[in-house]
Amino acid sequence: MRIALDAHGGDFGLKPNLEGALLAAKKLPHEVILVGRDPEIREELRRLGAENPERISIVHAPQLIDMGSDPVAECRAKQDSTLMVGAGLVHEGKADAFISAGNSGAIMVASLLKIKRIPGVIRPAIAAPLPTLRGTTLLLDAGANMDCKPWHLAQFAVMGSLYMKAIFKVENPTVGLLSIGEEETKGNALVQETLPLIKAVGVNFHGPVEGRDIPAGLTDVIVADGFTGNVALKLYEGAAKTIFKMLKDQIQRKFTYKIGAMLMRKLFTDMKKKMNVDELGGAMLLGVNGVVLVCHGKVSPNTIFHSVRVAGEMAESGLVPHIRKQIELVRDQISAAKDEDASGAEVK
Repeated sequence: MRIALDAHGGDFGLKPNLEGALLAAKKLPHEVILVGRDPEIREELRRLGAENPERISIVHAPQLIDMGSDPVAECRAKQDSTLMVGAGLVHEGKADAFISAGNSGAIMVASLLKIKRIPGVIRPAIAAPLPTLRGTTLLLDAGANMDCKPWHLAQFAVMGSLYMKAIFKVENPTVGLLSIGEEETKGNALVQETLPLIKAVGVNFHGPVEGRDIPAGLTDVIVADGFTGNVALKLYEGAAKTIFKMLKDQIQRKFTYKIGAMLMRKLFTDMKKKMNVDELGGAMLLGVNGVVLVCHGKVSPNTIFHSVRVAGEMAESGLVPHIRKQIELVRDQISAAKDEDASGAEVK
């Protein structure tokens, strides 16, 4: 598989991206295509002692997307940016997947402009896999769409279910709708209007779930609007780091605690690895007509390595064609819900 990587994406520039790419090229069977400023990439590779690495190539993209500017304006104005060029490689069939730790909004815009949506998908969603008590739960949308309609969430449920089948081999994934209670009578207007629609699209719908159900792994998929989903994701990541920091601080308080920690070192190492979201790779932008992974800005070489691994698995799994087929099957239910909403708006 050929995996294109935004070499400049993230808060720390070239170094972690290139170190992760070198590790992936060494340990995985994929070719990594570094997309970015050719002279700067080559200079950094020299500093890393890898002037001519095997299974790594460079595609020159001289422009970078400004993190603080409007994503649509930036992508349209900078056709030679790393995001537009990287997404273009997937569209042209020159890469099987694209990875970036850049501005998630701009990654989505570039993907929509170059790769386009899967026919029938109204809005793509960022699908973030999370480690849980029972294994892995997929949370979507994790930040692509701040305001959603019920039919958006219904499509997220369909795409998330197919993701868990294809990537994590869950035979009949359960789907939960994030709410403030498990009773169907609770929740805001969006939750209430989404419930009957999710029930109609053929997924294994568990019902409403609460925030505490995410780390417990109550369902295989959790569906939410992008605002709520992103808050839940950031809280989840922050809580995990805080718990480990509190535990470390407590261990330093007493000598007996330190002795106990030494005896349990392997357990702590295994737990830290299990809770590390980097081990699960980036979050896939589900709904675009190709494989695109979004990584968090504080990217590490380990993040990039696992993202390349996961991107290859996704490209090989045929996930995108599966989504294309299933979205076509639920098109009528989604269209009916949209038409009904439009009629109600006209009456008002």
